[in-house]
Amino acid sequence: MLIASIVLGGIIANPFCGPGIAQETEQTIRITAQKFFYDPDNIIIKKDKPVVLELISRDSLHGFNCPGLNIRTDIFPNKTAILRFTPTKAGTFPFYCDVFCGSGHENMTGSIVVKE
Repeated sequence: MLIASIVLGGIIANPFCGPGIAQETEQTIRITAQKFFYDPDNIIIKKDKPVVLELISRDSLHGFNCPGLNIRTDIFPNKTAILRFTPTKAGTFPFYCDVFCGSGHENMTGSIVVKE
């Protein structure tokens, strides 16, 4: 009886045994900024799933601004900018370059689609 109690107690006390809560893995998306576009410019993600955006510029300073998801960063040439977030609402959220990068800048847009 004592051995059974020790073994059972060990299983209950050990967080690595039996059913547990799986940790959410982040969805990583790489985005390249270049005059005057993003690649990809249409991103689909899931609501309540953690996301990492890895952004890099191929040519000059750019911005990445998605007001609807409250995320923003500068994107410097040959340096990766990291944005981590978890979308809490479904919908389509436009993003755009908010650092003037020349004629054609106004066309540097895209969208993030958050699905249920």
